[in-house]
Amino acid sequence: MRRVIVEYAKLTTDILDLLVEKYPEGYEYEDIISFKNAKGETIKAVEVKTEDTNYLVKISDRLEQTMEDYADDEDSFDEKEDFDVDELEEGI
Repeated sequence: MRRVIVEYAKLTTDILDLLVEKYPEGYEYEDIISFKNAKGETIKAVEVKTEDTNYLVKISDRLEQTMEDYADDEDSFDEKEDFDVDELEEGI
């Protein structure tokens, strides 16, 4: 299985989907993985998996905010899909 480290700036919508699905209320302390990179710097990340890849997404303040915003946007989109077309036409 491949392991890929992903920074906030390089998140794709697919990885964001995985993050929001796995951590709908945000991640907790026990979800955080700490490791040293090749430069000896300590990196903190959360893990999400697909069939063939383990993604370690670096933690930052921006990551949490992006996850929250993304989840809110999806909720808004889902609410729009719930409209009954007949009800909308009655208001016209």
